[in-house]
Amino acid sequence: MVKVQQSKFIVSAKKLTQCPPEDIAEIAFLGRSNVGKSTFINLLSNHLKLAKSSSTPGKTQLINFFESIWIFKEEQYKMRFVDLPGFGYAKVAKTLKEEWKKDLWEFLNCRSAIKLFIHLVDSRHTQLEIDLQVSQMLEKLCRGDQSVLRIYTKCDKLNSNQRALLSKQGLLLSTNQNLIKSQHGGVETIRLEILKKVFGYEG
Repeated sequence: MVKVQQSKFIVSAKKLTQCPPEDIAEIAFLGRSNVGKSTFINLLSNHLKLAKSSSTPGKTQLINFFESIWIFKEEQYKMRFVDLPGFGYAKVAKTLKEEWKKDLWEFLNCRSAIKLFIHLVDSRHTQLEIDLQVSQMLEKLCRGDQSVLRIYTKCDKLNSNQRALLSKQGLLLSTNQNLIKSQHGGVETIRLEILKKVFGYEG
């Protein structure tokens, strides 16, 4: 079992020049506003108040960095979580949307420390155009040392048959971990998948 030794907030940044040095592997989290990104980061880091969600979708404009240290089979794995602003928000001026889009594209293109993109998708709305666009963007963006992991959130809203079908497309997540079979997802399975994709762990 993966043990989370420590998780902490590092810094918030608006531009590349404000980001921390690229000295450890980073995992970037992308998802629509209200997809459950903050909840997911808190579950992964075993710190329920690490990432804070906004009551207003699209309000968070900054790129937030968190550091997490995991222990697995007596090996230590140090990584940085990169919480990107949610996309698909409606109550933001068009000019600001364009500015964020430009800044985020620059960040995703230039940030060589990113080894894994985690694309969070609401399990109740799996075929939205904005998510399909993000998937296509990530496919074009990925370098040889990067990969993409799709995770479906809010799976407690689905029945067991729906969860089983959706698990063929990606890993599942719910705040009620008893609902998710380990072969379909859940926090522990996702942590192991992250270790595999970022650090090359083979278990």
